[in-house]
Amino acid sequence: MKIQSLLAVLIATSAASAMAAPETFTIDPAHTYPSFEADHMGLSYWRGKYKKTSGTVVLDRAAKTGALDINIDAASIDFGLDAMNAHAVKEDIFDVAKFPTVTYKSKTITFKGDDPISIEGDLTLHGVTKPVTLVVSRFKCIMHPMHKKEVCGADASAVFNRADFGVTKGIPMFSPEVRLAIQVEAIKN
Repeated sequence: MKIQSLLAVLIATSAASAMAAPETFTIDPAHTYPSFEADHMGLSYWRGKYKKTSGTVVLDRAAKTGALDINIDAASIDFGLDAMNAHAVKEDIFDVAKFPTVTYKSKTITFKGDDPISIEGDLTLHGVTKPVTLVVSRFKCIMHPMHKKEVCGADASAVFNRADFGVTKGIPMFSPEVRLAIQVEAIKN
């Protein structure tokens, strides 16, 4: 009887441990586009996005912890205007020859119930690393009908000062405030 009880406890403990294990998801580059908007002389907002991203998301939903690691190809910037795209990658703005990658690496993720609601992390842009908090406005996981795997998606946003990262072209005529939005989908490994 004692052996059966011990086995039952071991099985229950193993099942609980397996449920609480961190799960790793690979960012789907076809459904992940960090985008941004910035002032254009007070007349309008220029909007753009990065077309090439990679990275991982780790979630431990039981423990309410996780990690986010996003890598962005800085040369993939797209304003929807070829002349602006060509200028933005040059030395006087983003200098992608010297700083080819933009990264975001989380430090902590805050959950409300089962969903992440904010991510404290470090943004590295133009060779400068600063803390930036992402606010998660939407989060959902489903069994994807095409991938036949779990896929999680989220929308997150932040506001930061580009001058803090050494991107000062056009200041003060153009406001240094940038609004960042990241739509992300990631496929469970």
